[in-house]
Amino acid sequence: MKTRPAGIGNANAEWMGSLPSKLSAMPLKHLAVPGSHDSFTYWVDVHAPVGPDQKTYVKYLATMFSVLAKKVMVKWSMTQNLSFKEQLDAGIRYFDLRVSSKPGEPGKEIYFIHGLFGHKVRDGLLEINSFLVTHKKEVVFLDFNHYYAMNADHHTYLIGMLQEVFGSKLCNNCAVEGITLDFLWEKGYQVIVFYHHPSGKDNPIMWPGNKIPAPWANTTEPRKLTQFLDTTLKERAKQGAFHVSQAILTPRANTVAKGLVWGLRNYLVERNLPTIMSWVEAQRPGVDGVNIITSDFVELTDFANIVIKLNNLLLSEQDNKPR
Repeated sequence: MKTRPAGIGNANAEWMGSLPSKLSAMPLKHLAVPGSHDSFTYWVDVHAPVGPDQKTYVKYLATMFSVLAKKVMVKWSMTQNLSFKEQLDAGIRYFDLRVSSKPGEPGKEIYFIHGLFGHKVRDGLLEINSFLVTHKKEVVFLDFNHYYAMNADHHTYLIGMLQEVFGSKLCNNCAVEGITLDFLWEKGYQVIVFYHHPSGKDNPIMWPGNKIPAPWANTTEPRKLTQFLDTTLKERAKQGAFHVSQAILTPRANTVAKGLVWGLRNYLVERNLPTIMSWVEAQRPGVDGVNIITSDFVELTDFANIVIKLNNLLLSEQDNKPR
């Protein structure tokens, strides 16, 4: 399989707005949507403290070896090489987001995190918003699913920030079945935020995490991963939820040891991409089919293109129905 950057240019920048009317009238939960895993890890700060999401032994290592250990962690924590804008231009519309405060830092600032601290959340949200302002028919899913070192004030600050940045673009929590692109365009909604924490419970624009299940295979073996993806798709809820298929392999401690020098991209992802992409290419959206599919290193293949084109199967399916 050739690995060519999907992030160069903006061929998919307006793919949702370009869908045929048959598809824009369908529930969004039946369309194929490309997403990225640990979406904002393209830049991490080697000199920042190790993140609160790391296990005790990793924190101990980082304290002992400081910048050297952190450089190893950078290799294993960077799962995307593209900025938000580049991912959006490439067609990515679902973002898996993990956030944290910096313990010991005054104020309520929140950062994207995966092992090491990345950018401020506000900067990332502003980057997404500036894309949406110029691409009025594109819609994004923001899935805030892991929170570290955050108290009630931090959550209030983050929810307030989301409202301040996106304003009327935020879609109210409602029946998933009613969410079509036509409905969202009519209302001017472009952002659906999922907030996996009780702090978002009473806020009408924070969707609960149970409306976007994302079963996790937690394996380094591609065959086990594809079996897991098939099984969890069969068990997908018929009503009331979107669905995320996480087409990702998870490094274990011994995998990190073996691939110490090369990192996640070279050691685990590139070797197994053909198997993962073959699974993606064999899928179909629609009832009982795939919805959101996430991948590591979305720029290594035509991942977004392949997922978006799965929607053509829905067109031929409709055209072939007896009249």
